[in-house]
Order: sequence, then C-alpha cells, then structure tokens
Amino acid sequence: MILERLKEYIDYRGISIAAFERSIGMANASFGKSLKNKGAIGTDKLEKILNIYPEISPSWLLTGDGKMLIEKCAFDSSHAQKQPTSVYENNLVSDCIISEGSPIRYGSRRNHEGIPLIPLSAIAGVFTGEMSVMEYECERYVIPAFKGADFLIQVKGDSMQPTYYSGDLVACQRVSLNDLFFQWNKTYVLDTVQGAIIKRIRRGSDENHVLIVSDNTNYEPFELSKDQFHGVALVRGLVRLE
Repeated sequence: MILERLKEYIDYRGISIAAFERSIGMANASFGKSLKNKGAIGTDKLEKILNIYPEISPSWLLTGDGKMLIEKCAFDSSHAQKQPTSVYENNLVSDCIISEGSPIRYGSRRNHEGIPLIPLSAIAGVFTGEMSVMEYECERYVIPAFKGADFLIQVKGDSMQPTYYSGDLVACQRVSLNDLFFQWNKTYVLDTVQGAIIKRIRRGSDENHVLIVSDNTNYEPFELSKDQFHGVALVRGLVRLE
C-alpha cells in the first residue's frame, strides 16, 4: 500500500507526519487519517511528493519493488541528470560520479547522521545553539571529505564568483568567538548585524577590524569590527553539481 510505504519513508527520515503534510500541502492530520482508514492518495500529491523528495524511488513507492531510495546524490531534483559532482577541499579537487557507492549520500535525520543543510535565513541558530529542532527537519548529507564540518549552507548571489557560484553547497566549521583567530585570505561564513554573508577575510586596519573581501571584483572590500560578528564559521570546502 502506497500510504504504508510513505509512512515507512517518513519513519526512516525521522520526519514528523505534521511536517511531511505541510511539505506536500496536505491538510493537518489528513495523512494519518488516510493511513488509519487505508485510504488512497491522489496522483497530484504523489507527483508533488516525488518532486519534493527526489530520493524516493517511484517504482518502490508505487509498486513496492526495488529499494526505497534512488542510488544517487540528488541535492536538487532539477540537477538530477548533471554529473559529475565535484568535492573541493583545501584546493584539491576530486570528481565523484553520481552512482551507487558515491562518496556523497543522504544521511539519516533520525540518527543525526551526516551534515545538516541549513537555510541561510536560519544561520543565527547555528551559532546560538538553537538549531536542535530545525536540524531534525533539515536534509543531511554524508560527505567523508568534510569530516569535522558542522553544517552546510547554499551560496546565494554572485559576490564570490568565480570561486563560489550561486547554488554551490559549502561545508562550514564553527569558530569560537571567545578565542577568535582568522586565517587570512580564507573564506568564512559570518553572522553579522546585517545578516549572514560568505566572504574572504583579510587583515584590517587594526587588531579590532577585519577586511571583508568578495572574490568578484565588482564588489568593493569593506571593513567590519570583530564585535559585529554574532557567529563565525570557516568554509572547509564546497560541493558543486556540474
């Protein structure tokens, strides 16, 4: 039964039924009622589910045949046919073909396996320790090259081109504000009074300031005082779908 297989997937991912219903536009408690009454689910909802959760195998969902998950790394369903995926760390590049046994795979939310993909809008919670609920709902990815990374975020905009492009995923490691030490010319995620930014950091005019630099030369560098940072994370590397 399709609804039972969906419940199996929900349990596997550790998603609450309420969160799943919201994600596909179902009325509150309607999935639970349909499951209890052994009801059906419309084709429009099935199509939406497969779009929102592209790792689910359509064959498994509809017929029960095969594996629950598609054996590929699908960060975004619109990129599902793009390969290879490149993992960049410390200026080394290694190509990993999207296939069974890929170095990149989905992690289990239930067991907090892998690195959580955090929305930029929620970046403040990463540094304040208020992410426990959101991390439970976030997609998680296992990327062996980035052991020690605390979270992933998606790059937005063009200010860091040609190094980082909009849509890239960057792996970040938190840096303590109590003993803040910057590695000059490295890229950091900074939670500032004006929001989160991804920039390169260079030496400022004095020990209390740093120079914020974009890799895109159309953006002028500017200085910020260190006391304007609510949180800091070092960018360990990136994942790019090519």
